This record gives sequence, structure tokens and C-alpha cells, in this order.
Amino acid sequence: MNINILGDNMIIEIIKTIIFGIVEGVTEWLPISSTGHMILLDKFMKLNVSHEFWKVFLVVIQLGAILAVCTIYFKKLNFFLYMKNNKAKFNNSINIWKRIVVGCMPAAILGFLLDDYLDKHFYNFPTVALMLFIYGVLFIIVENMVKDKNTKYNDVAKMPYIIALYIGLFQVLALIPGTSRSGATILGALLLGTNRSVATEYTFYLAIPVMFGASLLKIVKFGFAFSSKEIIILLVGMLVAYIVSIIVIKFLLGYVKKKDFKPFGYYRIALGILLILYYLLAIR
Repeated sequence: MNINILGDNMIIEIIKTIIFGIVEGVTEWLPISSTGHMILLDKFMKLNVSHEFWKVFLVVIQLGAILAVCTIYFKKLNFFLYMKNNKAKFNNSINIWKRIVVGCMPAAILGFLLDDYLDKHFYNFPTVALMLFIYGVLFIIVENMVKDKNTKYNDVAKMPYIIALYIGLFQVLALIPGTSRSGATILGALLLGTNRSVATEYTFYLAIPVMFGASLLKIVKFGFAFSSKEIIILLVGMLVAYIVSIIVIKFLLGYVKKKDFKPFGYYRIALGILLILYYLLAIR
């Protein structure tokens, strides 16, 4: 490794990467769009990297956040722990994974087919601003619709496969930046009759194969030809996103037991309006 890579310019890039990691760790799990916020942050504070690497960074940094889910739910998802001595927990873990596979299939297939098209046409400031606003309104509408209604599905492991598939179809909406993967799946799950805890937990699970697959796709397209600087930026971003995600996931799990998602809807609407106004003034 070139020792000069840790000079003043690199330190500045690491500081910016830490900020990106914090934003990723917070926004990946709150239903406010992590990719959208990362694109917006890039508008005002760009990393000194190539456009090709930026597209990789935007996805791969999310691996840090996904590893936080794997850490928190390690015992619940790791069926190997129970293969010999706890048949009930083994079956429960297997049943969760079956529903994860079913739920992630739509986004995995369409994400692979549309990856380049989405990058070209939708990864931009106006799209993010508009989606923030639209889904903010939808959050408030859906919360009003499901308020005081009895939930049908209160356990991920017992959720019907068709419901898991439908929730997976909602996740496809999040291929458009600014939508929020967690936001789209939570909205869909609530509409389909799950309680908030199950909706939140299931969206965490769905992120694991989808984001691992998306990261692998980006890395393969990039060609594994990372410089020392790029490797450091990726590792720092993932580490920060991992640490922050642990905190945010635990916060959200406690939050959904007592409150609804309307505050996130209001936040999205306010931010969307500000960004739309900014964009309109900027192009004048």
C-alpha cells in the first residue's frame, strides 16, 4: 500500500466516508430511503472518487448495515445451531428463511434485469425529492387505513407464502431511489394485515439476500479492480454503517411496539418539499 494514501487528502475522504456511513446506518432502516439520502448527500458533499466507483460504493456500503441484521438476529436465523438439539427452533428458522426466499425473488429478478436502466434514468436528485414526498403522503394514508384494525399475521415464520410474495412485490417499488426499501415493504405488509413488529422484522430479513446480491452484482460489474484508496473507503463506510445500524435497529424495534410510522411520513413530506423547491430554484 502506498504510504502517501494516508495523507491529508485521504484523511478528508475518510471523514466524508464516516459521514456517509452514519447516514447509511440511520436511513437504511428508518423508512426514509437510504439511497435517496446518500444521493442527496453526494449532491452537497462529494467523495473524490470515480463515477463508476461511486455507484459501487452506494450499494456496497449497505453491506455494513445488512451485517448488523445478521448480528442481531444471528440465533433466530442460524438454523445450524438447532439441527441436532432443538427441532422446534430449527423448523422456525427454516420457515423464516423460506419466506425470505419467496419475498426477495421479485426484487432480485427485476433488480438484475433493470440495474443499468435504473442507474441511468432514476438515480438523480429530482426523482429522490419526488419519491420522498409521494411515499411520505402514502405512509400517512396507510396508517389511517390500518388504524385500530385487527392484524392477521403476527409471526413471520407462520406468514402465508402468498403474503410473503406480495410483500416482496412491494419491495420492488424500492428499486426507484427515494422510495425506501424498508418503507415500501412496511407499507405493503401493513396493508396486507401484518402487525408493525412483523412488518418491521420481515423487512430486515428481506434486506439480507437482496443487498448481498445487489452488492455482488455491482462488484462484478466493476471488475474487482479496486485501488487501495477505494478499499479503505469501502471498509470504513461499511464499518461505520454497521455500528450505527446496530443502534438504529434496536431503536426501531422498540419504537414500533408503541408508535406508528406517521412521523416518518411527515419528515419525508417536509424534506421532499424542500428539495423540490431547491431543485426548481436551481434550474431557473
